[in-house]
Amino acid sequence: MVRGRSGGGAEGGGRGLLVVGDVVTDVVARHRSPLARGTDTTADIRLLPGGAGANAACWAARWGCADVRLLGRVGTDARAWHEASLREAGVRPRLVVDDEAPTATVISLVDASAERTFLTDGGASTRLTADDWSPSMLDGVGRLHLSGYLYFSGPGRGTAAAALASARERGVAVSVDPASVAFVGELGVERFLAATTGAETLLPNADEARLLTGLADAGAAAAALSRRVPVAVVTLGAAGALVAEAGEVTARVAPVAALAVDSTGAGDAFTGAYLAARLAGADPPEAAGEGCRAGAAAVTRAGGRPGREGGPAAGFAG
Repeated sequence: MVRGRSGGGAEGGGRGLLVVGDVVTDVVARHRSPLARGTDTTADIRLLPGGAGANAACWAARWGCADVRLLGRVGTDARAWHEASLREAGVRPRLVVDDEAPTATVISLVDASAERTFLTDGGASTRLTADDWSPSMLDGVGRLHLSGYLYFSGPGRGTAAAALASARERGVAVSVDPASVAFVGELGVERFLAATTGAETLLPNADEARLLTGLADAGAAAAALSRRVPVAVVTLGAAGALVAEAGEVTARVAPVAALAVDSTGAGDAFTGAYLAARLAGADPPEAAGEGCRAGAAAVTRAGGRPGREGGPAAGFAG
């Protein structure tokens, strides 16, 4: 077990992790040749459970967090399938059923370099509202994680605001994953940053960090973000991660080598393992190291979820 040095455990008095975010049906299409416009391109296509919030929750459970909960909204079309897959992964789902909108669907186009491009239909996930939230959901919770996709719809922003306010009242640390350069750009950087005020940790990738700060250098961007929140952790893909606190980069975390097949869930895996490690008492650099290990494991398989085999990579447990 990694023991932290900066009080990174369960600030709210609990040991649980609550994730509020998206539950998605992923159509993952891995194509080895460039897309041939107007005709056919051979691909390996799979239908898989996904969603940034749901994926992060599953990776947190895989990484040793024994109490992982997820609040999300789904359509009637796939509730049973998603609920069963989450439970199998060790997550306690609280899925609100939407009778009017279908479950969110993402088509993930993965090229020969394992880079992914998303076509996103938010469906029911964009309709999670503040009425679906209750402060009692934080009972026994030490950390709250908000998927960035909440912020890209009016109802979702209301849900995120209600959850963040409840967490702050209880002293529960809140993390946010910005989730999408394109969607943050559409919403507006200042609106996004204002909406996430009060979070303890931001978990952007390098492109998201650059967009949020206007700085080209990922290290400078991480440092700038850590003047807005106590901790900024910027993922760098195959180059590892940066941890910044109080306006300075405090750690450069080495990458973990992996043969990449699909990068769809790498960031979600990093987030889940990072949060599990923080709840177990790891400090931010140590937790980021666990995140890099999980991200490396994620890219070796199709889709965004961990496999059933074994426990956490190399045996980490909270």
